[in-house]
Amino acid sequence: MILDIVRRDGAVRVAELVEQLGVSDMTIRRDLDVLARGGSLSKVHGGAIRASVTTGDEPPFETKAGLESRAKAAVAEAAAALVKPGSVVAISGGTTSYAVASRLRDVQGLTVVTNSLPVAELLRPTGAEAAGATGRTLLLTGGTPTKSASLVGPLADQAIRSLQVDLLFIGAHGVSERAGATTPNLAEAETNRALIASATQVAVVADHTKWGVVGLSQFITLSDIDYFVSDDGLADQARSVLGDVVGQLILGDTQP
Repeated sequence: MILDIVRRDGAVRVAELVEQLGVSDMTIRRDLDVLARGGSLSKVHGGAIRASVTTGDEPPFETKAGLESRAKAAVAEAAAALVKPGSVVAISGGTTSYAVASRLRDVQGLTVVTNSLPVAELLRPTGAEAAGATGRTLLLTGGTPTKSASLVGPLADQAIRSLQVDLLFIGAHGVSERAGATTPNLAEAETNRALIASATQVAVVADHTKWGVVGLSQFITLSDIDYFVSDDGLADQARSVLGDVVGQLILGDTQP
């Protein structure tokens, strides 16, 4: 029953299990110890989460684009509210970052720095925009494209290090209490670090399914995140951890 709850909700608290199952606190803790030793879940302070999945590969952008569309839309709406007209923002690669970019097309006077080919194509001024209707400026870094359609490598890193931005929106392959925000691609992690170093504030945008997933390389710890923007499907345990560590936890509404 404990595993069913964790698989369904992503996380559970000891107090909740005590109430639901009608057993003692110590019984629950012993059961969690057994399940954790077997790799079925991961124990955290006050409860347990789904067993972390460490991955060294990432699906292509096109594959990920159709996943969790409602959750990504909720994240994007909440994240876009952080942007002020006339500011300079950076947008990393990834489908959630792309969703954020789609909400910024009408923001006046925006300067956008990105290493994402899909984001650049989305925000490339055309028609009335090219004539200066929104006053938007787009800067695309160079670099080598990854499967997630992000430009990475020394060329991208060098270009990014010469810039300063007000706010960075950065996606993640996975997020966990232990590992922070991670990606399976080592070169992408290095370029992400360059983006983070260029930003006054960092907003990690990740839907609830990213919690508990661990990629090969960390690019930011939870304590270095100014805004963590997710959706209301985020498990209570994750909300508790993030609320205590990141600068501000923001949850978008997935309801129509």
